[in-house]
Amino acid sequence: MPSSSLVPTRRELLLGSSALFAWALVPGKVRAEGRDPRFLTIVLRGAADGLAVVAPVGDPDWLKLRGDKALTLDGQTPALPLDGFFALNPAMPNLHRLYQAGQATIVHAVATPYRERSHFDGQDVLESGQAKPGAVDTGWLNRALAALEPGERVGTPGRQAFAVGPIAPLVVRGRAPVLAWVPPRLPPVGDDTTMRLIDLYNHTDPALARALEERIGLAAVARASGMTSELDDDRPAVQIGGIEQVRKYFAEAAGAAAKFLARAEGPRVGALALDGWDTHVNEGAVKGRLANLLGALDGAIAEIETNMGDPWRETVVVFVTEFGRTARINGNDGTDHGTATVAILAGGALKGGRVLADWPGLKDTDLHERRDLRATTDLRAVLKGLLKDHLRLDDPVLGTEVFPDSLNVPPMPGLLA
Repeated sequence: MPSSSLVPTRRELLLGSSALFAWALVPGKVRAEGRDPRFLTIVLRGAADGLAVVAPVGDPDWLKLRGDKALTLDGQTPALPLDGFFALNPAMPNLHRLYQAGQATIVHAVATPYRERSHFDGQDVLESGQAKPGAVDTGWLNRALAALEPGERVGTPGRQAFAVGPIAPLVVRGRAPVLAWVPPRLPPVGDDTTMRLIDLYNHTDPALARALEERIGLAAVARASGMTSELDDDRPAVQIGGIEQVRKYFAEAAGAAAKFLARAEGPRVGALALDGWDTHVNEGAVKGRLANLLGALDGAIAEIETNMGDPWRETVVVFVTEFGRTARINGNDGTDHGTATVAILAGGALKGGRVLADWPGLKDTDLHERRDLRATTDLRAVLKGLLKDHLRLDDPVLGTEVFPDSLNVPPMPGLLA
């Protein structure tokens, strides 16, 4: 391969955080069991508000905490009931349908070991599988694939490639070879993505970094002066396209992932990152930016189910984010960086229809640092449970190689049917 082909273009860097990466290896151990499982990880970058995704409507302190911004079962747009205590955001009817069919599970009050509030460090811990940021330059999903017993290789050598570019999700980096695919549709670019690009280009292309910073400044001035041409108040300052493009992009990317994974000769494990979940301003859990994003994500879930076809019954999709958001709404009708959140599991291989939570409560004294939902479940336990029971990785490998120094975090049992 010519060396120039390994140098990513600016467009590729921009798209890299939302590209699909999939491994062309079928685990040998599960083949011996007569199974053909699929596993897809989707990272929601920007820190999704778990309390607005799945609301604790049965907690007596819920309404006091969020007031008229709280999701309820009897509001003008009622939340979708789950188990009597929790309710799902009304923008997610497809996920609710899967939950009722026993093909979706919610894990609440969950977090990585990270307890600060930096996107960069939080994403590093989430995707590296380490207990602290900056420890390694490989991802837990890649290390899991590298540790699997070799199985039948699918595809042809010409289709194999390594993910390249500094914005490729850390979760896929490592020695296991990957297939990389970038959707042709340019994804919307929000403030959180732009800030990561600025940080990158300050080191690699200062001129481009200055141009991006100037674009943010001009957008802020225009908005403050009433000169903005954007019609929706819930859009970020830097945005290519609106919510319709977000919906189309989420559906296209997720649908393509499913098509790759569903093919008899295709990969069996993949990863996808979707940006835009940093909702400091005008979050709008029912009508607003977050509701729009959740609706787009719900459409993506439906695309995955549809495009998987029969292999859906052996599929697990896990949606994770770097941390949650503050329990209270801020002065800008948004939420700031927090701690615990939700992990969403979907797929026909699950023992679903459950919300798994050791609920910490919402009183001031229950909150982490009196501001965030307190974490009671380690996300690594959830991921270990899926990797152990779905892909048959052993406990020692999970505790030392995939998630180093985590032998004290046992895999969560009973997640699969």
